[in-house]
Amino acid sequence: MSREKEKTYAITRVLNHNVVLVEEPGSGQEIVLFGKGIGFGAKPGNAIPAQDSRVEKRFMLENENHQKQYQNILSQVDPAVVGIAEEIIALIASEITPELNEHVHVALPDHIQFAIYRLNNGMEIVNPFLFEIQTLYTKEYALANRAADMIKNAFDLDIPDSEIGFLALHIHSAISYVPVKKAVQFTNIITDLVSLIEERTAITIERSTIDYVRLITHLRFAVERIRQQKFIKNPLLDRVKTTMPEAYQLATELAQYISTRLEIAVPEDEVGYMALHLYRLLQQN
Repeated sequence: MSREKEKTYAITRVLNHNVVLVEEPGSGQEIVLFGKGIGFGAKPGNAIPAQDSRVEKRFMLENENHQKQYQNILSQVDPAVVGIAEEIIALIASEITPELNEHVHVALPDHIQFAIYRLNNGMEIVNPFLFEIQTLYTKEYALANRAADMIKNAFDLDIPDSEIGFLALHIHSAISYVPVKKAVQFTNIITDLVSLIEERTAITIERSTIDYVRLITHLRFAVERIRQQKFIKNPLLDRVKTTMPEAYQLATELAQYISTRLEIAVPEDEVGYMALHLYRLLQQN
């Protein structure tokens, strides 16, 4: 029998019926175990085999700073909230990718606790980027809907769409390794660009249309390339300048805004590609 099969963990905390915290033998490091019914009837001090068939997911924080932050979460956040957050993290790992930014173990329970506090106290949760989140992060938003149902069932709370949008941003952050603050900034930039386009063209872009989806998808990839400084060549640039002056002028304004927000110069070739997409929008309207 291998040492791994012989290894047993000592339960340090039971978060709910499906999530327990255990101590790694030798190192004493805390590990999160997730599995259906793994915490039912369990108590701190109980032993659980490392190869217990109920264990579906196990998470161990490698970053020392994250370990300290997680200990703070455990001391400040309702264990039931930490438990449901860990169940949601296990869902993300199963449905999208097991390679997650481990900071989600700190950020998600903290966010859920505050959201529950606001909802219990009748405080409105406003999300000005909801349409953009639903369109830019479709798989994350779909999973956030399932996460909202889990929170609703655990705490008997109706979760509004605005909060589902914020949960989607946390899921996106976990799978992309982009901090939530950066994801919010990115989404805010897209929202502002759409508003600028509507203002300059006097066109109202219906959020439920394919035109809107196509536009913000193009803007998303453009902003992402600029942020990552991935430069592309545009063989149509000179032609775009001469044949689509109105669209090119608007694209130049968008580029100036992006440059100001990201503090990165926007290549002229990228401006030309934005102009092409704007020209199509102008022609259709």
